[in-house]
Amino acid sequence: MQTKLRPNVILVLADDLGFADLGATGSEIRTPNIDALARNGVLLSTMYNCARCCPTRASLLTGLYPHNAGVGHMGAHLGTPAYQGFLRNDSATIAEHLKANGYRTLMSGKWHVAGDFMAREIDSWRIGDFEHPTPRQRGFDRFYGIVDGVTHFFSPHYMLEDDSRVMTFPDDFYFTDAITDKAIGMIEETPDDQPFFLYLAHTAPHWPLHAHPEDIARYDGVYTSGWDAIRTARHETMNGMNLFQTNWDISPRDGDVHPWGSEKNTDWEARKMATYAAMVDRMDQSIGRLISELKRMGHFENTLIMFLSDNGGCAEFMAEDGWAKFFPDTTNDGRHIKMGNRADVMPGDALTYQSYDKPWANVSNAPFRLFKHYVHEGGISTPLIAHWPKGFAPGANAHAACHVVDILPTILEATGSQYQGEVGGHEIQPLQGQSLMDLFRGKGWSREEPIFFEHEGNAAVRLGQFKLVRQHGQDWELYDIEADRTELRNQRGRNAELEADLVGQYNSWAKKTGVMDWDVALPRLLDAWKIESAEG
Repeated sequence: MQTKLRPNVILVLADDLGFADLGATGSEIRTPNIDALARNGVLLSTMYNCARCCPTRASLLTGLYPHNAGVGHMGAHLGTPAYQGFLRNDSATIAEHLKANGYRTLMSGKWHVAGDFMAREIDSWRIGDFEHPTPRQRGFDRFYGIVDGVTHFFSPHYMLEDDSRVMTFPDDFYFTDAITDKAIGMIEETPDDQPFFLYLAHTAPHWPLHAHPEDIARYDGVYTSGWDAIRTARHETMNGMNLFQTNWDISPRDGDVHPWGSEKNTDWEARKMATYAAMVDRMDQSIGRLISELKRMGHFENTLIMFLSDNGGCAEFMAEDGWAKFFPDTTNDGRHIKMGNRADVMPGDALTYQSYDKPWANVSNAPFRLFKHYVHEGGISTPLIAHWPKGFAPGANAHAACHVVDILPTILEATGSQYQGEVGGHEIQPLQGQSLMDLFRGKGWSREEPIFFEHEGNAAVRLGQFKLVRQHGQDWELYDIEADRTELRNQRGRNAELEADLVGQYNSWAKKTGVMDWDVALPRLLDAWKIESAEG
């Protein structure tokens, strides 16, 4: 086999980026480099993730549903293989498959499929043991980044380069820039006659809201009109672009969000969204730098680049005595951080630690309902952008329903690689996704199997044009997603046979997959966190 003719593959994953946060999907945020990949490649409008960072990463890497990969919830071990919190040995990563097929495998960014790590207890971390495998233990030749799920962008509490902890950081350190620089260096080190796979896993724009001052300044005044106006503008732009196969009505402002007109801290709120936009902008700049280097090295034409997000926009509120208490309140050089969403502290610099909160997440997920954690469309929808000049021509937006389990089989087909039935002496589960290469090439493609979702008791099944979905503790809802993807017209009760079939298929999948009742899982999770905290 002539390895030099095989394509390189770059998989770029954004963190907590909402569907509507790109220029290519209607945003006012400047993302010219990602937009160019979409314009000169293909944009899939109906790509689904798994509603949360850990599960999506596990599914993306293995071509299996999160529970089959061992990450049915997050990092805590809840007592079953489906909820062990780290990648199972009967799953194999993209890197493990491609390495066996002659590829050099590179990762830069966020790992987050290796158990729980309490950020304030780094002295107790057991990196590399059975329950905390590193990327190097799961097929990657090189790694630079974080093993847990969140980092301070200017002052990380713990980073690895390969198997060694990074102990010092330059004064101008910024995580998004650093992981891109390292990724470029890794590519430069790869022999010319060996194809490479790069997994570039960003933490942007996940909280905390940290950005370069000059990037924030680019959005000064942009968000003073408020979340209602911005959300409406994005929807109108989408419709004008013919982004979807039909122009659905926008879902109403979330019921927990008050109108912008009644907001008292408008300057602070506008600054939060400006900082978030700056984080997305800087991520796009870094992708542009990577593309320039690929062109310089002669790799661009024969590199398959795919870009997507791990879940919808994040509505989590950064309370001083909530999420914030899990993270260090001083920088590496000893300066005190003002933790939490305090209206008396403008976000953005290294001495702040805030989130952009539900009102702006509602903008990020326009025109859809709900957020990260949920399996209504706002929580699980991401555009997938694919670009490969030697592999397929630019094409119209594609609208078939796809899922992150499809990424691995797509890469295998593109690279001519074989799926490994055994890795490290362990028999590997069969793939659960389908290759998207025909869809990228503008050919007829449709999913043969349903798509299933479950996270924290929120559940759904998508089959053809229909989607059965529920929030934890609530009744099932039924939607014709092709006619009503914003989930405004519940069809429940109108087609008993279809509903019974979808409920039956979901229940059968959940039982086979090991889905745990959330009312059982949640107490185990809280107990696990207490145990891990006590061990620290």
